[in-house]
Amino acid sequence: MTSTSPDRILRLPIVLERTGLSRATLYRKIRRGTFPKQIKIAERCSGWRESAINEWLHNPIYWGMD
Repeated sequence: MTSTSPDRILRLPIVLERTGLSRATLYRKIRRGTFPKQIKIAERCSGWRESAINEWLHNPIYWGMD
């Protein structure tokens, strides 16, 4: 039996802590397509998939360059 952990949703403070980016830089990278876009959790709440953040952390320079 294979167990896979669910993809957690990370909120802004955790994403900023893990990436070391400032809030302004993070949103600028999202606009440029060089950082994963957030997903809507509720009407006024969003976050990022942990797997997407981990992928970006693994190779941030080439992320979004298809």
